[in-house]
Amino acid sequence: MNGASKISTAHRSRSAVVYVRQSTAMQVCEHAESTARQYGLSDVAIALGWTAEQVIVVDADLGVSGLFGSDRDGFRELISRVCLGEVGAIFGLEVSRLARSSAEFARLLELARLTDTLLIDGDGVYDLGDVNDRLLLGLKGSMSEAELHLLAGRLHGAKLAAAHRGELRAQLAVGFVYDLDGMVVIDPDEQVRTAVEDLFAEFARTGSAYGVVKAFAETGRLFPQRAYGGAWAGRLKWGKLGHYRVLQALKNPAYAGAYSYGRSYDKRRVQPDGTVRSARRKRAREDWTVLIRDHHEGYISWQQFLDNEAKLAANHTSAGARPPREGTALCQGIIYCGGCGGWMGTRYGKRHYVFYICGSDRDQAQSPHCRSVAVSTVDEVVGRLLLDAVTPGQIASALAVADEVTERHVRSHRAAELAVERARYDAKRAERAFSQVEPENRLVARSLEARWETKLAALSEAEAALETARAAKPPLPPRSTLEALAADLPGLWHDPDVSPRDRKRLLRTLIADVTMLPTTHTGQVRIGIRWHTGATDEITTNRKGAGRTPTTALEIIRRHGARMTSSQLADQLNAAGLVTGKGRAFDTAAVARIRDTYNIPAPRTVAVADDELSVPQAARRLGVSAKAIYYWIRHDLVPARRSEHARRWCIPWDENTQAIYRRRAVNPAGRGKRTTPTIGRGAV
Repeated sequence: MNGASKISTAHRSRSAVVYVRQSTAMQVCEHAESTARQYGLSDVAIALGWTAEQVIVVDADLGVSGLFGSDRDGFRELISRVCLGEVGAIFGLEVSRLARSSAEFARLLELARLTDTLLIDGDGVYDLGDVNDRLLLGLKGSMSEAELHLLAGRLHGAKLAAAHRGELRAQLAVGFVYDLDGMVVIDPDEQVRTAVEDLFAEFARTGSAYGVVKAFAETGRLFPQRAYGGAWAGRLKWGKLGHYRVLQALKNPAYAGAYSYGRSYDKRRVQPDGTVRSARRKRAREDWTVLIRDHHEGYISWQQFLDNEAKLAANHTSAGARPPREGTALCQGIIYCGGCGGWMGTRYGKRHYVFYICGSDRDQAQSPHCRSVAVSTVDEVVGRLLLDAVTPGQIASALAVADEVTERHVRSHRAAELAVERARYDAKRAERAFSQVEPENRLVARSLEARWETKLAALSEAEAALETARAAKPPLPPRSTLEALAADLPGLWHDPDVSPRDRKRLLRTLIADVTMLPTTHTGQVRIGIRWHTGATDEITTNRKGAGRTPTTALEIIRRHGARMTSSQLADQLNAAGLVTGKGRAFDTAAVARIRDTYNIPAPRTVAVADDELSVPQAARRLGVSAKAIYYWIRHDLVPARRSEHARRWCIPWDENTQAIYRRRAVNPAGRGKRTTPTIGRGAV
């Protein structure tokens, strides 16, 4: 070997490191000769004077590109050993195996020079202390980096040219295959084809990716996935449909018959510790490198693909979208505050009270005109306006949609029917194989019999899944019934079986948004409605809902609340012909809630009988604090009762009760079980 005289005893006293690397996993599998040659450098090191124990093979970077040293564990280990002075020589098939980056290669050369480490490849031995060797290795490193650039440029140019023609072959989305001529065609497997069609049909019905996942899970339908590479290459695997798989299909233009290339790119970032990290980033459609429409037959049209993208964007809540949700608030997501211009959220309170609340209260940006309003006040007006605007022509369009729903209903069963058909075919095939085996060949017969039983079990499962799918979706009503329902659209709108989300979707097809306009009248609201056609309507209506007590009733309660009980006030209000905010008669509980809401005090009457004492009176007679007596009463240590009107404690002051209280006063800290039951404990 050239330059073998540069190897000294000092070099041989340290380790010899053999660095093994291949750029990709495919090269590791298919270019086995290159890998074997690199491992053979161990014998070269032994021939040059190192012992077998001194030779260290670093092969952690097999299948890793040499572009960035920070991504290679083996290269970092090599640098660490060199810095510690443990390495006498580094062996490589060629210097380009060490690093494809000039910066990484120059760093290695400098560290090798400082630690007197040799570099040895097929061309000879290089001593980094020799300026000529350093210049030669620097030139080789630059040539290696340029070689990588040229090779990558040629490969990328060829791929780009094929992609512009739509001929660059890549892994196809499930539901597509290549035919004998290399053209992209729809998968001839009807079960696969039906599963993909069902995915898009369910998205058109539910309007969300999670809705598709739920629909498949409820009916027990599975979704295929084609394996690439390994022992399962090209085979289909069936499993549960996940949210990520749905998004993949909806965002893939291949299902719309389009060929695309360059939809994403690698974004590299340098971390604070110097490592380089890369992540995949999506490009906008106008920045795609190649987009060829009508390249092959698709499952949906290009316009449907664009509509699906728009639906997904409208469901993206983290980006500010406000899609229809499950709540009962009809205008959720499309109602805005006319005071500050911000959106209004929905707040669900106790006892089924629902309100539209201005969202500016979260960032302390409320204006004097920002208001909250009961949902029922707005929804009733908007719903009535919507029903008045629906024309007979729109009803005819709705019936056409009903026909499409019927087709989707049948399609949901079709997937399970195809699974049963496939399972039945597999079971018959296994039966024929078992029938043709010779009875004397018991080993084969047992295996075929077990396979037959497995196929029969799979058939039973498929038939059970079909029954589940049919039970999950009962038969749809005939068209005549739908026509009768469409003629009575208000009845259909108020039908309790219609989900709130469906009502919201119908509302959004005609109404763009609703705005709560400012008003100086506290008992009224002004509702502005903007239609998708650009037309606007403005309606003023009275507020209503929980807590909206008439002003006259509230004034009476405030005027007489301090000297009249809630029961007396309720009788007076009902006698005056007043009702609550929900149109009901007043009762004691209603008046008590109004007292609590508006902080109206109750009368301070004690209502103590002649033979009874109040807690303060008993405390003065016994010479103890009132807190002590309240403690005894709460723990059932002494008898007491509640006053009927003022809800205060009253103590029957007879001889037996006095004795109990006096014993307790003598020993106030005493504990134990009470000996006398409480009189009227908790009675009102």
